[in-house]
Amino acid sequence: MIERLAVGVLNRLDAERAHGLALAALRTPFAPLPGPVESPRLATTLAGLALPNPVGLAAGFDKNATAVGPLMRAGFGFVEVGAATPRPQPGNPRPRLFRLRRDRAAINRFGFNNDGIEVIAERLADRPEGVPVGLNIGANKDSADRARDFAAVMRVARTVVDFATVNVSSPNTEKLRDLQGPEALRALLAGVLAETGQVPVFLKIAPDLSDAEIAAIAGVALESGVAGVIATNTTLSREGLVGRRRNEAGGLSGRPLFRPSTRVLARLYHETGGVLPLIGVGGVSSAADAYSKIRAGASAVQLYTAMVYGGLSLARRIARGLDEMLAHDGFANVSDAVGTRVDDWL
Repeated sequence: MIERLAVGVLNRLDAERAHGLALAALRTPFAPLPGPVESPRLATTLAGLALPNPVGLAAGFDKNATAVGPLMRAGFGFVEVGAATPRPQPGNPRPRLFRLRRDRAAINRFGFNNDGIEVIAERLADRPEGVPVGLNIGANKDSADRARDFAAVMRVARTVVDFATVNVSSPNTEKLRDLQGPEALRALLAGVLAETGQVPVFLKIAPDLSDAEIAAIAGVALESGVAGVIATNTTLSREGLVGRRRNEAGGLSGRPLFRPSTRVLARLYHETGGVLPLIGVGGVSSAADAYSKIRAGASAVQLYTAMVYGGLSLARRIARGLDEMLAHDGFANVSDAVGTRVDDWL
C-alpha cells in the first residue's frame, strides 16, 4: 500500500526528478530491503557468477553507483550500474526522460551522463558483500577514440566489479551504434578484453538489427571470448505507441520493447547454438515476461522501466512468480528451461 502511494506520487513529478528522489529514498534507513529471493529452482550460474535468482537490475537506474548497497538488498539476483565513461560528462540537455503511461514505457535521451569512472569505481569499491554487481561501460561523447575509452574504463573497473558490459548500443550517443559492425566490434572487444583480468565481459546490443546483423554479431561474440550478450538496449522504433510523448527523440524502453527484444534474443540464441550465456532485457514487467525470455534463450533477465509503474518490489514479485512457473512445468532449475521455446520466436 505504501509503495503504491509512493509510486503514484513520484509519477506526478518530472520523470528525472522522481528518479533522483527514488535513489535518495533508497539510501535512507526507511527503505524496505528484504534481500534477494532464494530458491533451489532459481539459483543459477551466469558466466561463472553465482546468482541467487536470475532477475537482475538493468544499467541506467543507478548510473553513478550512489545506491548500489541498498539495491543489492532489494530482491535482485544481480545488479548492473552505470554507464561509466572515462571522464565525467553532463549528458544531453533536460528534459531528457519522458514517461509514456498509456504504453507502460519511457523514452530517454540521457547521453551517458555520469560522474566518471574514477568516482564511480571508488563507490563500487566500498559496496558491501552480496549479489554480483557489474558496470556498464561507455565512451565520452567528444572522444576521438571511443574504442580506447572502453578499454580505459575497463582498466579502472576490473578490480571493483564482478562483471562488465560493453555498451555499443545506446542510441543517445552519436554514431555509437556504428561500433556494432563486425570489424569495429572485433577491434573494440579485443582492446577491452586485454584489460579485464578475470572479470567476465558482456556485450549489450540493440534491438534494431536485421537477422544478418545479429548473425554477424553472434560470430564476433563467439570468436572474441566475451562471457555473454545482453539483448537488448532501447529501441528507436515508435511502432504502435499511443502515449502523448511518443515522438520525443531517444531510446524507447518498457512494454513495447518486449516483442522486438525477445525476437533478437531468440535469434541470437539460435545463431550461437545456445553455447553463449544471454541476458534478456526489454519489456520485462511480470513473471510471465521473465519466463518467456528464459524459454526464448535467456539465462537471466533484467528490468528497469517496469519499476517506474510497479515499484521496487517488482523484482521480488517476478522472482517468486518465476519460481512457481518453473515448479508448475516440472523444471528442477531455471537453467533447464533456457531455450526450450526458442522456435516460437524465430
